[in-house]
Amino acid sequence: METPGAFAIYETQHWSLTHRVDSALPGYLMLGSKIDTNNLADLPVEALTSLGPLLARSQEALQRLFQPVRIYIGRYGHAPGYPIHFHLIPIYDWVERLFWQDARYRSLELFAEPSDEAGTDGAELTLFVWREFCERAVPPTGEGPSVSETMAMLRAAFKPLETD
Repeated sequence: METPGAFAIYETQHWSLTHRVDSALPGYLMLGSKIDTNNLADLPVEALTSLGPLLARSQEALQRLFQPVRIYIGRYGHAPGYPIHFHLIPIYDWVERLFWQDARYRSLELFAEPSDEAGTDGAELTLFVWREFCERAVPPTGEGPSVSETMAMLRAAFKPLETD
C-alpha cells in the first residue's frame, strides 16, 4: 500500500518512515516494510538488522523534538495490503489530560480488576488516540506544533547521515 509522499519522513532500502496519514496527532509515525510481508521471519537479514537502529532513531527524534511523556511502539500489519509495520505513538501530557477529561473512557475501568494503582495503561491511551485523533471527523485540538510542522521538523532531523 502506497503512502502519499506528503507524509513521507525518511526512507532506507528496506523501510519507509511516514507520518500516519489519517492522524491528527502530531508525530504519530509509522515505520513500514517495503517488502510485502507481514512476517518478520520473511524479511531479509539486512532489513532485520536495520530495524532496531531505525526504531531507536525514530524514538530518539520524537523524544528530543517534542518531549512526549511516553512513546508507544506497536507492531501491526496483519491485514491484506499492509506489509508489516510499526506504529510510534507519542503520548503528550495534553493527550493524557484529554483522556482523563473524557468521561466516556472511564467505562474502560469496568473491564479491569479494582486496583490501588492510579493511572492508565498503554492499551487505553492507544485506543483513545486511535478513536479521537485518527477516526473522529473533528479531532481534539492539540498543543504544540501542527502535523505539518511536526513532519517538517522530523524530515530535518532525518536528513541522511554519512552512514545511511
